[in-house]
Amino acid sequence: MAADRIGVIGAGAFGTALAIAQAQAGHAVALWARDAAQAESMARGRENAARLPGVALPEGLAVSADFDAVAAGASALLLAVPAQALRGVLRAHAAALRGRVLVVCCKGVERGSGLLPTQVIEAELPGAAVAVLTGPSFAADVARGKPTALTLATGMPDAVALQERLSAPALRLYLSEDVQGAQLGGALKNVVAIAAGITIGAGLGESARAALMTRGFAEIARLAEARGACAATLWGLSGFGDLVLTCTSEKSRNYRHGLALGRGAVPAAGETVEGVMTAHAIVEATADAEDVLPVSAMVSAFLRGQVGLDAAVAALLARPLRHERE
Repeated sequence: MAADRIGVIGAGAFGTALAIAQAQAGHAVALWARDAAQAESMARGRENAARLPGVALPEGLAVSADFDAVAAGASALLLAVPAQALRGVLRAHAAALRGRVLVVCCKGVERGSGLLPTQVIEAELPGAAVAVLTGPSFAADVARGKPTALTLATGMPDAVALQERLSAPALRLYLSEDVQGAQLGGALKNVVAIAAGITIGAGLGESARAALMTRGFAEIARLAEARGACAATLWGLSGFGDLVLTCTSEKSRNYRHGLALGRGAVPAAGETVEGVMTAHAIVEATADAEDVLPVSAMVSAFLRGQVGLDAAVAALLARPLRHERE
């Protein structure tokens, strides 16, 4: 496919990695950094030293703090800002975003509204052309051209063209029409990853982590199906695939956060840990959450300081015995 102009909104680790991958695929890429000093530093040093050190920015990738300039002429805008910051960006830059193809690259549930990112976009920019790019991926792997497969979920009629446009030699995109399922899988696996980190950090063992991942996945699937998502979506890259990666590697910010908590340490500051707010948001938005989402509800309670580790483990183990499919 002929080269396009791609805009990436958000110069964190993942936004930078996506911008690098798109530039390496031959597209003209503009990357927006909220902070002008960061944009200048990246443009001058040709590196995101703070978030993705050691990876050079390729030719064809421009960095700017001018939102309108980044959005202008872009065939697609990849929204890689944190889920909790998405609404603010949409409101502040609505004029530049209207009429663009918006590709959600963040994972989470908005605190207060309980909305998924595409629902936030629909509320702020009704009728916008929207897609979701999600799945098992670490920024460093994407930036260094290591093989990665993601889900591109959208109901847009030209979905295949967008799939071809955003795919790269080492970045393989699989299409899905299940926008809600893809987002729920990507958001809620972060909550389970925090729990998995707590489990290992507290020395509860690999068997306990495996059980937690399995039952956490079961509650994600139940909730997604109850909200009209397709069960098969959760078994794909945006569900099971992302869960496995995030719950088993210390490259995962959510897993590292839980690992520190389980060890009784203070988690590293300055990192976006989407699973924290997502845990609270999904529990607040779900009736009978303690029964429907026992893992997520316990993570939320633990993070709030409402329950200690020993009590949380005891409460989960004391739940009524059920059939595995429940």
